[in-house]
Amino acid sequence: MEMLNVTVNGIAVSVPKGSTILEAARAAGVEIPTLCYMKEKNEIGACRICVVEATGARGLVTACVYPVTEGMAIQTNTAKVRAARKTTLELILSTHDKNCLSCSRSTNCELQKLCLEYGVDSKAFEGFKPVYELDYSTPHLVRDNNKCILCRRCVAVCNEQFVSVIGANNRGIDTCIGQPFDLTLNDTPCISCGQCTVVCPTAALVEKDDTDKVWAALADPTKHVVVQTAPSIRATLGECFDMPIGTNVEGKMVAALRRLGFEKVFDTNTAADFTIVEEATELLERVKNGGTLPMITSCSPGWVKFCELYYPDMINHLSSCKSPQQMGGALIKTYWADKMGYKPEDIFVVSIMPCTAKKFEVGRDDMSAAGNGIADVDVALTTRELAKMIGRAGIKFTALPDEEFDTALGVDTGAAVIFGATGGVMEAALRTANDVLTGKDNKEIEFHEVRGTDGLKEATYNIAGMEIKVAVASGAANAKLVMDKIAKGEADWTFVEIMGCPGGCVNGGGQPIQPQYVRDTVDLKAVRAQALYAQDQKMELRKSHNNPIIKEVYENYFKGGYGCHKAHHTLHTSYVARQKFAK
Repeated sequence: MEMLNVTVNGIAVSVPKGSTILEAARAAGVEIPTLCYMKEKNEIGACRICVVEATGARGLVTACVYPVTEGMAIQTNTAKVRAARKTTLELILSTHDKNCLSCSRSTNCELQKLCLEYGVDSKAFEGFKPVYELDYSTPHLVRDNNKCILCRRCVAVCNEQFVSVIGANNRGIDTCIGQPFDLTLNDTPCISCGQCTVVCPTAALVEKDDTDKVWAALADPTKHVVVQTAPSIRATLGECFDMPIGTNVEGKMVAALRRLGFEKVFDTNTAADFTIVEEATELLERVKNGGTLPMITSCSPGWVKFCELYYPDMINHLSSCKSPQQMGGALIKTYWADKMGYKPEDIFVVSIMPCTAKKFEVGRDDMSAAGNGIADVDVALTTRELAKMIGRAGIKFTALPDEEFDTALGVDTGAAVIFGATGGVMEAALRTANDVLTGKDNKEIEFHEVRGTDGLKEATYNIAGMEIKVAVASGAANAKLVMDKIAKGEADWTFVEIMGCPGGCVNGGGQPIQPQYVRDTVDLKAVRAQALYAQDQKMELRKSHNNPIIKEVYENYFKGGYGCHKAHHTLHTSYVARQKFAK
């Protein structure tokens, strides 16, 4: 590989030919500010914040797209550079809603941070300022174009997710990010993944805040308010309190939830174990009876919505199992309600989820195991919303003791913990399938071929003389690759796991927001996932079917085996073909 020698602020560094000034600066340990740049996704030089001086250039150049040349001397912090960046920021503010005190991204806004660093005058440029109506149309997010800086990060990530339902409309001063034909977002084939919310540098796109509903329920003496947390939350929540990425904060998370006033704090891991035994039963039934194959997991509501919108004629490939969130709510309002002598309608279930699509999922039809239209889950909050509640309650998260989940709905298993990483559902299913098909307790339970952050993985396993071919995909673009291959008859997989977000739940649209510099330089998916695999490694129980609550519920409540009539009524659902655009 040909290397080029350059200097960055006098620091000598060698970088591969074809590198940009931004990449050279990072190699030299110098950070150049950016707003629009996303590594390998949005390298468009649009915001002009990254301008620098460089020999051979006629003026200031954008570091994110300008290539280095041999012997180039780069200056990133001259008076000319600083003045240009300050002016650019002041121009951005001339059309920006500057009501920072009530903004949900205050103190975690990349624009605000740069304005503070460069000492901008927020009133330096005054003039025409368009006013946009907020888009509240979806159940999962709010768009506020008054805070949009036209960086197009959201457009790039939506395109990466294949759906591409947003883009730049109009020209000049009238340019805005929106949908075709000025449709509301809810009238487009948006899959609710929320990836746009984690890359937005301001608060132009944020999750819909449902915390007031939870506060109201907690204050209602007639309600039994319980909470369940998804596997990945323990590996990400700490980031909201400045703890290192990948810190497992399970104990402190449980302690915080108790102090918020929840009557019970349950682990969705138990519901994930139910998902595995029901899913494995459904898969074996399809294999034995010539059912539709490959069977595809239904844990990710973003993926399920993608299938309903873009591949409605292939819905029969989806497992009918509810997601762990919905199974958890269903078990709470049936089995646990019966055990406690509570009426289902008096129970208020809150889920802490990594995914904004979970907000959409709680309102889906056929999600009422208790009947009479009683929703399995009442409110789904993101990791970010939980952090907001903890902060508002004055709870010092990092000082909390470690506490354990309530065990009325089972104990933790390693198989469920790894659900939060792409490939985790597949590995958990393989652990159970291996035992069921061989009729023994197998000691080899790690299936490394389905691990890792690659967007598409394939593997073949020989279990009890049966060749099982599997695939694991994450991100809607990779889901499209899988579905197209199945549609063309080119796939011979038996079982497929698909997650709507790249990297799975640890990288969900409701996870903590990290500055783009961190997202560009740290593999968040891998670091967060490692926390889950590390916990799995330490667990005494590492297979879903070994969770003692599984045996208890099937014997004493469902009164039948996996997939029995009552279990199917409680834990399974149905799907619908959806129109891409409203008529």
